[in-house]
Amino acid sequence: MTSYYRVTPMKLFTKIISRVRILCWLPTLLAGPVFLGFSVAQTAPSSASLASETPAKVEAVTDSFDYVKRDVMIPMRDGVKLHTVIVIPKGAKNAPILLTRTPYNASAQLNHAQSSHLGSILNGYDNAVEVIVEGGYIRAVQDVRGKYGSEGDYVMTRPLHGPLNPTAVDHSTDTYDTIDWLTKNIPESNGRVGILGISYDGFLPLMALVNPHPALKVAVPMNPMVDGWRGDDWFHNGAFREQNMPYIYEQEATRDNSALWWTSHLDDYDVFMEAGSAGELGRRHGLEQVGFWRKLLEHPSYDAWWQQQAMDKILAAQPLKVPVMLVDSLWDQEDIYGAPALYKAMKPKDTDNDKVFLVMGPWHHGQEIGDGSTLGALKFNSDTGLYFRENILRPFLDQYLKDGAAKADVAPVTAFETGTNTWRRLPSWPAGCSSGCTIHATRLYLGAGLKLGFDAPKSGDTAFDEYVSDPAKPVPFRSRPIQPVGYGEGFTWAEWLVDDQREASGRPDVLAFASDVLKAPVKISGQPAANLIASTSGTDSDWVVKVIDVYPDEVAGQPAMGGYQLMVSADIFRGRYRESLETAKAIAPDQALLYRFVLPTANHVFLPGHRIMVQVQSSWFPLYDRNPQTFVPNIFWAKPGDYKKAVQRVFHSPDQASFIELPLVATR
Repeated sequence: MTSYYRVTPMKLFTKIISRVRILCWLPTLLAGPVFLGFSVAQTAPSSASLASETPAKVEAVTDSFDYVKRDVMIPMRDGVKLHTVIVIPKGAKNAPILLTRTPYNASAQLNHAQSSHLGSILNGYDNAVEVIVEGGYIRAVQDVRGKYGSEGDYVMTRPLHGPLNPTAVDHSTDTYDTIDWLTKNIPESNGRVGILGISYDGFLPLMALVNPHPALKVAVPMNPMVDGWRGDDWFHNGAFREQNMPYIYEQEATRDNSALWWTSHLDDYDVFMEAGSAGELGRRHGLEQVGFWRKLLEHPSYDAWWQQQAMDKILAAQPLKVPVMLVDSLWDQEDIYGAPALYKAMKPKDTDNDKVFLVMGPWHHGQEIGDGSTLGALKFNSDTGLYFRENILRPFLDQYLKDGAAKADVAPVTAFETGTNTWRRLPSWPAGCSSGCTIHATRLYLGAGLKLGFDAPKSGDTAFDEYVSDPAKPVPFRSRPIQPVGYGEGFTWAEWLVDDQREASGRPDVLAFASDVLKAPVKISGQPAANLIASTSGTDSDWVVKVIDVYPDEVAGQPAMGGYQLMVSADIFRGRYRESLETAKAIAPDQALLYRFVLPTANHVFLPGHRIMVQVQSSWFPLYDRNPQTFVPNIFWAKPGDYKKAVQRVFHSPDQASFIELPLVATR
């Protein structure tokens, strides 16, 4: 979700040209009428013409290319045609097809102008180059309806036919019709199709699993958008991800993303603070012209509109016909909720344990198709992305798509264990290890004196810790100046989940509970759960909980990692949904209440010599919009006077104990 800001030097260029013209005509002006008469005669119109050197149509000479490229418009059942780019290895016979459907410009992902070699033109977001080139696959990438070269109307993550979509077409039918055409019109293919993609392109393979075409033999949704309210792109537990507003504007304002968001500040912190509420910032940018933004404004709670679109709920009710490999990034800064939620929803139907597979890697969003040897300051001692593509993804695809291919030696769950930097082959998730261990929900208590430990609070200890949350000075989610959401050279958005948390731990409006130095490893596999007993002096509040691995004061061989505070699992919860996600309700001020919510999946070992830390705060700005801390019907339209300071208390007495429930792995 990238924002671009362009500076055009046209005005400067025009001024320079104007001055050059004046200098050129100066002798004419000085020469008087006689010279002027000569000049007029010399510039009289001529009937002669100069032929254009540009042909009406240029034909590329591709004899030396090792692939054949075809641009086609594939008809859908309602007559709309979808633009599809097909690349076929030259000389291919009985080759399988790998399909990706995308709102991000199919032509840009397969650009033949760059090279005569197939491997060099696979420059798109979803192209696992080694798999496609070395596997001899036919590659097909299609613009979804309403985007770039495709006809039709665009709707963000278009819902299935039903209450939210009265038309006869959706992404399920479009995928079916596309596969039907591909298998009948590509004579070089063997009639087998696999579908894969990342993020939005990962959501689309999920749609393909609803009434799938018989030729669809395998699906690989990577980092898929699954539930935009619970924990993917748009909200996390009710808190709105306002830094995604430029994406919404650029994605929906035009068919080809040519209308760009703009800004007047280097620092996104200032951009969102100046506007006040997210609704007001949208108004200032004309965002209400696009349909999806209007829908977000109308549905701030987890109502039926969101629930009916949640793909984990939809697929839990579908027959399991196509083998699926779900790919999850443990530090996915965009869609960290989706893949584990899908696994939990779909795996119970996999009675033979041969249809639903899960891979979890130490990656940011989509990093599995790139270099996976590092992430921010972290080093993994190997290229984990390449390992995934060569040892997991390619054998898996080959098994289902190639004639006579061997059964892939892929475990039901392949999970990278962070901390020890080790791949684990597991029978299920969460499992903790291949055999001989169990997982126990174990309480890690927040204690007096900002202590953290497995022992429950004692009588006589301080009952709570407190801080003042001031919406005028919200806690930044990373060090300032804060960049917009973006990828490419100079952008570090992809790394923010592994940023050092020391800056936050030193703020007076952040509570940082820390354990003693560990003498033995502590391994967690699964989802930690926050159980906060907390109060606010306001009538609404956000609660951010971060589980952190604190490195030793000095780290041999990596001096920059000394004292590093690495987030292992963290999320936000909007307090108005404490009793019901569907119905917002004001919080009773100054009352100790339970806030329980699960955090993202982790598979991590806290090593000896490290410490465990839990940070608690009430803002994570500007990634999430500020809670005014005064209950209003819709925070999108909170007014300046609604934003007020609040005293926040986190309790840790024997009868009001706050703790993190860790999925602790223990050896039997």
